[in-house]
Amino acid sequence: MDDKKIMVITPHTPSLVLFRMDMMLDFGRRGYGVVAVGQEPEGKWNEVFGNYGIQYRQVPIERNGLNPFQDLHTVSAIKELYHEISPQKVFLYQAKAVVYGSIAASHYPDTEIYSLVSGLGSVFRGSSWRNRVLKFILKLEYRYALRKNTAVMFHNLDDMQQFQTWKIVPQSMCRRVHGSGVHTEKFAYTELPDVKAAFLMVSRIIRDKGVMEYLEACRMIKENHPDIKCMLVGPYDTNPSALGEKDLEPYLPYIEYYGEQADVRPFIRECTTFILPSYHEGLPKSVLEAMSMGRAVITTDVPGCRETVVDGENGLLVPAGDAGKLAEMMEYMIRHPKIQARMGRKSREYITASYDVNKVNEEIAAIMHLDCY
Repeated sequence: MDDKKIMVITPHTPSLVLFRMDMMLDFGRRGYGVVAVGQEPEGKWNEVFGNYGIQYRQVPIERNGLNPFQDLHTVSAIKELYHEISPQKVFLYQAKAVVYGSIAASHYPDTEIYSLVSGLGSVFRGSSWRNRVLKFILKLEYRYALRKNTAVMFHNLDDMQQFQTWKIVPQSMCRRVHGSGVHTEKFAYTELPDVKAAFLMVSRIIRDKGVMEYLEACRMIKENHPDIKCMLVGPYDTNPSALGEKDLEPYLPYIEYYGEQADVRPFIRECTTFILPSYHEGLPKSVLEAMSMGRAVITTDVPGCRETVVDGENGLLVPAGDAGKLAEMMEYMIRHPKIQARMGRKSREYITASYDVNKVNEEIAAIMHLDCY
């Protein structure tokens, strides 16, 4: 492996392939040996990453959970890996990787630490006593862990400003990046299908994504427009706000549910408007991919989501948690098919201008002071 090494660490191994592969390949083209680190077994993933010339290593890092002994074990395992690999730079994303990867890396003063806060997660939005305690603990952990980072990246300005308000990181350390980037050639512009309207939501089946609001809005729409197609694509999940089959069952007469799909492009081609009524996002890749293919967007006026839409230009913003308002905006799209097409073209313009994967990789490379090709 090359002398110069970058480690990329996350608690969710599949996301390394889905969201970070282009970035890691860009690191490689700049002369760095790349080591991807996740929680799943090496035997399952070595070949996948090896095909890209990337080494894969496993560490015991969970996405969720509150076991302090497990967390200490995680920090120790990451420290051992740093000692073995001796990376010059470390890229960390998702909460547990950011916190424990930063703490472990702080013992190696010659290692530059870069963290990405892609979203604040459900812990920061809940109001129960448990959420308040967890929020307090996580803010302390972030403040302690990030103090020795070289830079901290954010997908949206709301989260970046919130971290500054909480005095977790100073403004001088904060950087904004435009998501994980979109393959604008793979997600190429396509003309709308020859229908008045068709709606699509692509998401994990969890409450915090606004799935229930979408289902209820689809029920309202189908009662007045039985010919309108309402599609839902995405897997069930283990998130604390996860929904199950019984939650979806009452709405199956009103939607077409396709489960998890390896390629969402055929479904985007079938829709005229893409919908994500999420409660909070870092920067939703599903929305950006739909925009790249020339689709209008209805999403919520919340951090992360509002970054993707200029209201009335390439889509419409609605309040979070309001199925009635969502249905009202879906009705508007049904009655104005030409507006859907105009908004879709504007979506494509926004993506090519700022969110193309090559431009995003250049942003990250500049922040991390990587060598040019």
